[in-house]
Amino acid sequence: MPVRVNEKEFDRIVARAVDRIPPEIREHLDNIVISVKKRPSPQMMHELGAHPDDPPLGLFEGVPLIERSATMPPLYPDMIYLFQEPLEEFCETKEELEEEIEITLVHEVAHYIGMTEERLAELGYD
Repeated sequence: MPVRVNEKEFDRIVARAVDRIPPEIREHLDNIVISVKKRPSPQMMHELGAHPDDPPLGLFEGVPLIERSATMPPLYPDMIYLFQEPLEEFCETKEELEEEIEITLVHEVAHYIGMTEERLAELGYD
């Protein structure tokens, strides 16, 4: 049975999950907006090529650091979207939800900073 929490509780769980992230990754969150949405929009699903029955848990939207140029800064802030309902459907307890939010955030930050899958595995996020 999926876990269900209200928006305030979900936000508290997100805050706890952020605190659990290793400092070398968490420091990059200072320049990223984290936005919680109930579900990904149809446009997001289309752009990702995702099937409606398999929505993403999170999404990084922005310009990765390795693709940036000093002469052409990004036009929009970098964003990480967390999708509450798919995350809840994936988990059975609040503890699992907090852990899955942490994992999702770390993977999305990894897209932003260009972290390798090997480094993620070394940190226990494989």
